[in-house]
Amino acid sequence: MFVKSTLAAFAATTILATAAIAAGDKPGEGVTVRPVIQPIAEEIFQHRILFKALNDLGYDVAEPEEVQAQTLHLALGTGDADFTAVHWNGLHDTFFQESGGDDVLEKVGTLIDGALQGYLVNKAAYDAGVQNLADLQDPEKAALFDADGDGKADLAGCVPGWGCERVIEHQLDEFGLRDTVNHNQGEYNAIIADTIARSEGGENVLYYTWTPYWVSGVLVPGENVEFLAVPYSSLPDGATAETTFEGKDLGFAVDSIRVVATDEFLAANLAAEKLFELAKIDINDISAQNKKIADGEDSSEDIDRHVDEWIAANQAAYDSWLEAARAAAQ
Repeated sequence: MFVKSTLAAFAATTILATAAIAAGDKPGEGVTVRPVIQPIAEEIFQHRILFKALNDLGYDVAEPEEVQAQTLHLALGTGDADFTAVHWNGLHDTFFQESGGDDVLEKVGTLIDGALQGYLVNKAAYDAGVQNLADLQDPEKAALFDADGDGKADLAGCVPGWGCERVIEHQLDEFGLRDTVNHNQGEYNAIIADTIARSEGGENVLYYTWTPYWVSGVLVPGENVEFLAVPYSSLPDGATAETTFEGKDLGFAVDSIRVVATDEFLAANLAAEKLFELAKIDINDISAQNKKIADGEDSSEDIDRHVDEWIAANQAAYDSWLEAARAAAQ
């Protein structure tokens, strides 16, 4: 009887231990995570790396809601989504604050470091003396970038509703450029495709872009284009940030891309919180993947393959995220 009882107790203990290990391996089991992203193919990659990690932790990941940056933050603030991985720490901080800020949301970790934005021109124009945004106050210099015959420089600019729109619009006023520069807005890829075509045709070009993004793999800073400086740092609403990179004031915050999640979701999901805190992706890996998209590897299956390739190349780091996330949930 003693032996049977002992064996039965041992078996019960083993079953419970096995169940505990399984639960520890999948701390997110039974939870559906609701991401929100922008409708930009080049931002899917980093999200899907996190989606894969969340799946490995047992979470179900809902089909992402796709909206522009300002609405994205509002969706988080109202609790209509749980997280995004496309929050630019400086650029989008106004959206963060307007959506409830620290009272309802939290910025977690730094997913991508060293993100830049700025105004660029073709190298020939730069070498000819257009090196500062304020140079475009001169009508003759502005006319060098006139694409539609109205005598004003045509700036290939920012999508309405993005954070860069506020910065550009503010600086056009601040630096006295309304009479000499048109801020052309719309669907960014269409605008920049026209810019690239004109550059390849030998025309002068003036445009806004950011890194990581595939554009800088075609129009390469330091080779066929150059960043313009601005006269001095000036951001909307009196905001201050570090805007200088390698000795040149680019006019935009030298930034990082972070996860923003709701306080409610993080409090209930310590494993996901630890994952968001630790996950990091090299900015050059993002740009390289974005170039693949620009070269035609742009299907959902292609992006999933890029994700699998990235994880395989960074397996030790990826596994360490999961290990720490599981430990945090205990």
